[in-house]
Amino acid sequence: MSLLDGLKGALGGLVEQAQAQLLPELLSKALASTSLGSLQGLLEKLQASGLGPQVASWLGSGANQPVTAEQIEAALGDTIIGKIASTFNRSPDEVAGFLAAHLPTLINALSPNGTLQPHA
Repeated sequence: MSLLDGLKGALGGLVEQAQAQLLPELLSKALASTSLGSLQGLLEKLQASGLGPQVASWLGSGANQPVTAEQIEAALGDTIIGKIASTFNRSPDEVAGFLAAHLPTLINALSPNGTLQPHA
């Protein structure tokens, strides 16, 4: 392993850590511009839209069940996905894919006792 590889690895880890710390705040700000209002509102909408088992797994201590971009799009609808997408200056498809990829881990991290905790 070269010195450059070591630096890339170290910087990559710092970038991932920074993203993990910023993501809840950024997502909360985007959700505030929607009818959901918050991460809690997002979870309630997903549960009401048939994704209750997935949300429960993210809040629980077991393995996180996956969710697809298509499920996210169907649950949230075009209006909410569109507002979040415009906040991040991304396409609705990108936002749905991002949420599908990162929401299970994010919610799991924000709910250490099975209840969604406000982020710092």
